[in-house]
Amino acid sequence: MPLHTKLTEKLGITHPLLLAPMGSASGGALAKAVTEAGGFGIIGFGYGNQERIDQEFLAAGNSRVGCGFITWALARQPHLLDRALDHKPAAVMLSFGDARPFAAAIKDAGAALIAQVQTVTQAVEALDIGADIIVAQGTEAGGHGAARSTLALVPAVVDAVQERSDDVVVVAAGGIADGRGLAAALMLGAQGALLGTRFLASDEALTSGPAKARIVAARGDDTVRTRVFDIVRSLDWPIPYTGRALQNGFSRQWHGCEAELEKSLRVEAPRYALAAAANDLDTSVVFAGECVDLIHDIKPAAMIVASVVREAEAALRSNLPR
Repeated sequence: MPLHTKLTEKLGITHPLLLAPMGSASGGALAKAVTEAGGFGIIGFGYGNQERIDQEFLAAGNSRVGCGFITWALARQPHLLDRALDHKPAAVMLSFGDARPFAAAIKDAGAALIAQVQTVTQAVEALDIGADIIVAQGTEAGGHGAARSTLALVPAVVDAVQERSDDVVVVAAGGIADGRGLAAALMLGAQGALLGTRFLASDEALTSGPAKARIVAARGDDTVRTRVFDIVRSLDWPIPYTGRALQNGFSRQWHGCEAELEKSLRVEAPRYALAAAANDLDTSVVFAGECVDLIHDIKPAAMIVASVVREAEAALRSNLPR
C-alpha cells in the first residue's frame, strides 16, 4: 500500500517523509541519503554560514534536496538566501520568524516555500505569504519549538488550512520517530511527516558518535525544554521559543536559574565554549526530542526511511487493537 499523498505529488517524491533541517546534523550527505531513499532531504543551515552552504550542497551532489534556515537569523544575513538559491534547491524551509521578506525570492527561484509553524495563527500567516507546505511542529520536537502539542496542533492546522486552500499541504512534526507516528500524522489529516531526532542517530548525520550514543540510550523523560543553552551561547532566541535537549550537568545546574546564569556569563560562556570544543556532553548541548524512547540503534538513513514507511503501511493496513 504505497503512501501516495499530496505531499509526494507536490515534491515528486516516493514517500511522505521529510528530513528536518537540523543545523548541527542535517548536512548534504544526510539530505542526499534521505532523498535517494524516496523521502525528501533538507539541509540545515541554522544561523547561517556562506562557506557551509557551498560545502553541504557539494556534499549533496546532484540529489534533489532542499535547505532550511532559522528565519530570524537569516534576517540578519539575508544575502545567504541568495547564496543558497544559487544552488537550485527544490524547496526552502523557514522556521521561527517572519518569512514574509523572503517568500517572493524563494518562489521566484522556482523553489517550494516550506513554512514551519507552532500555532494556528502562524499557519494562517504562512498561507497569506504563499507557503506551499506548512509544517505544524509540536512541542515534543527536539531543538527549538514552542508550547502546542503535536496531537492537538496538527488537526487544528489542517482544518485552518483546508478552510482557505485546497493546494497547500500540511506536514506534521514533533515526536515522530517511527511508522506509527507517520501513520498517526496521516490519520490526523497531515499529508506526511517531518522527522528530526530519529535521523540524528543515522550514519550520515553530522552528529558526533558520542552524541548519537546518548540519543540511543536516552528516554523521553531525560529531555527538557529550556533556554539555558541559548543563554550561554549568547543566542537571543525570541519568545516563545525554547530548545528541547537531553538533560546534562549544565542544564541541571542552570535550568530554572536563568537570571543567575546571565549574571555568570563572563565565567560560564568561555567554560561552555571549551566544553563544546572538547565534545564534553555533560556540559554542551545535545538537542533531541521526546521520541528518543523509540530510537534503539544507529543505522543508515535509507534503512530508517524504509523501516518508517514499512511500519506506517502495516499500521494503516491493520485493524485497531481490540
